[in-house]
Amino acid sequence: MAVENKPVIQSLDDLQLLSQQTMDWISSHYLSIAIACAIGATIIAVLYGLRMLGTRMCRREHLGHWSRIVGRAIARTNLFFIVMLAARLVSGYANPPAVVANTIGFLFTVATAVQAALWVRELVIGIVEHRAGEEVGGSSTLGSAIGIIRLLVTAICFIVATLLILDNVGVNITGLVASLGIGGIAIGLAAQGIFADLFASLAIIFDKPFRRGDTVKWDQTAGTVESIGLKTTRLRSTTGEEVVISNTNLLNKELRNLAHTLRRRATLMLGVVYQTPPDVCRRIPEMVKAIVTAQDKAVFLHCCMVNFAPSSLDYELLFDVLDENVEVFNSVRHEICIAILETFAKEGIEFAYPTQTTFTAAPDGTMIMPYPETTLRTSGKTTPA
Repeated sequence: MAVENKPVIQSLDDLQLLSQQTMDWISSHYLSIAIACAIGATIIAVLYGLRMLGTRMCRREHLGHWSRIVGRAIARTNLFFIVMLAARLVSGYANPPAVVANTIGFLFTVATAVQAALWVRELVIGIVEHRAGEEVGGSSTLGSAIGIIRLLVTAICFIVATLLILDNVGVNITGLVASLGIGGIAIGLAAQGIFADLFASLAIIFDKPFRRGDTVKWDQTAGTVESIGLKTTRLRSTTGEEVVISNTNLLNKELRNLAHTLRRRATLMLGVVYQTPPDVCRRIPEMVKAIVTAQDKAVFLHCCMVNFAPSSLDYELLFDVLDENVEVFNSVRHEICIAILETFAKEGIEFAYPTQTTFTAAPDGTMIMPYPETTLRTSGKTTPA
């Protein structure tokens, strides 16, 4: 049965007409009305049972988060909507008069609009709170952000529901929608900085590039995340200072999360003097490999000569430490460096450092200072005065 989009009751005469038509309809269709009421009561019982099922789904921890979110929305089903849905479904069977049908249709539209707003609100807020995870419970500031999101979602849902109801009543909502759009643009321009930080905090909540307790590196700052707020994130740097960074700035640059690293890689450059014999140079990679593999959490990757530098023969050592803890990584790297020093000292291998050696000689080819006198005596020459 079609329902006209016009006011149900426009005057007192319409109210009297509604009463008279209703009484006539009841007296002439009482059997159909009784059957319709029985069917409607059954529908109400079934829908109410579904609402109770949704309430139980919210309390069951073993269910997945999506099941609990859907259950939360079902549990918010309004009893008025259930009654009006049942009345709308059985009204055609009872063949009510036009005024009664229009009244049922109008009330059903109101109930449906409000109920749809409640369902959308619960679904959106449930998803946001799930994505926020433990951060909401652990941070009062982030909890305030979720509260603001809840308020915005509620306002938007019920504004849309109100517009639908007004349109069904017959009100021209074109001008109202236009004024709401202009007002929204003005508010957005005035508070664009606040909204930028709010949406940045939402991006952190949903994408989860880091959480509280993670060690991150941003720009030239490295530290542990202490709190994630509505506008800023606070880090405790490795030197002890508290660093406060705007959420917008935090997401505008590359950020490295060091908290969930399964292994850490170290690269060491070893430079030995050019006077090192070639056979010793050939054995250096094996010496270093033995040192690295002796460490329980170290994995040797490679060690090889990579460059003839101005004052050294350069070797590159690459190894991994199978631990995400930076302190363990530093300890293993320290032990490897000390072991390399000890091994090179035993083998007589000298580390190079940026120097230049000048070879000087007299006109007859005799070496002169700065070489030691013992060297000169060995050659059978004396140091010129």
